[in-house]
Amino acid sequence: MKSLITLITIQLIAVAATAQTTMPAGKPAALPADTFTGKTVVVKDARLDILAKKQAEFNAKTALGPRNAKGYRLMVVNSNDRNYAMKVRSQLLQNFPEQKVYMTFQAPFIKIKFGNFLEKGDAEKYKKMIAAQKIVTNNVYVVPEIIEVRPDKENEEEGK
Repeated sequence: MKSLITLITIQLIAVAATAQTTMPAGKPAALPADTFTGKTVVVKDARLDILAKKQAEFNAKTALGPRNAKGYRLMVVNSNDRNYAMKVRSQLLQNFPEQKVYMTFQAPFIKIKFGNFLEKGDAEKYKKMIAAQKIVTNNVYVVPEIIEVRPDKENEEEGK
């Protein structure tokens, strides 16, 4: 048994000793010049830099995310008629795709609130446009609420 273990150990040492070979003194022509100097050369597509820059910009924007602020929304519908509420919601989304529509259910009423307005004047402007298009037949109210403010909109306003 000891002789078997000794034989296996000698074979493993022999294999390990011959596993690595030394390079000749001269540099082989097939290998790049930086192989023996310890430098690493990275070959990459130039589009990776562009993609990394776009990803960094995207991450910077989403890191801020939508933040909350005091503002105004329009209370457009407060009804228990679901079909009417869905009709008004779809018309608002079609006519004003730049604004969000918030639909909530508080038994037994369905409430539809519209938009994220920092200024009351902006809310009043949309209120007049909704009334002019006759999307709803009853009154539309401007209600103060905590709204979502996107960083994109703030940057656009700062640029003006």
